[in-house]
Amino acid sequence: MLRTDGNVILIGFMGCGKSSVGRKLASLLAVPCLDTDTLIEEQEKMTIREIFAQMGQEYFRNAETRAVRGLTGREGRYVLSVGGGLPLRSENRELLKKLGTVIYLKASVQTLAERLARDTSRPLLQGEEPLEEKITRILSEREALYEETCSNVVMSDGKSIREVAQEIKRLIT
Repeated sequence: MLRTDGNVILIGFMGCGKSSVGRKLASLLAVPCLDTDTLIEEQEKMTIREIFAQMGQEYFRNAETRAVRGLTGREGRYVLSVGGGLPLRSENRELLKKLGTVIYLKASVQTLAERLARDTSRPLLQGEEPLEEKITRILSEREALYEETCSNVVMSDGKSIREVAQEIKRLIT
């Protein structure tokens, strides 16, 4: 069931368009746009890449949980885009569902690989393994969790940011 009175939470794999679509959707709805990665960088006074390098993935995952917990008492509607791994923890999945309507922005492995091919800012995509294989492997670990968490799935393949944002707006209004 969609909650039309609340917030919109965008989940999905890296490169599916959460941040871009989140900004456009927030603009269409005339509400603030929040991003957990930005909240974490402000809270930790480090970039996500620095947090991974200096503190490790577990520390980052804990920071994600703290960031989402911190939103539970926030007044006013907003659009929230979350890091691709945030729904891995069951506590986070439950928090997201309580915060608002969760939309899974889905894209094909090919689309994700095209969008992420030159992106060096994502620690989990670094290494020797071919990008499409890495995306396929990580996505296979996450997809069921994304689907379990969301109210709706919206495909972003072959659509503009505006088209995806308008589709989500139609779903929630």
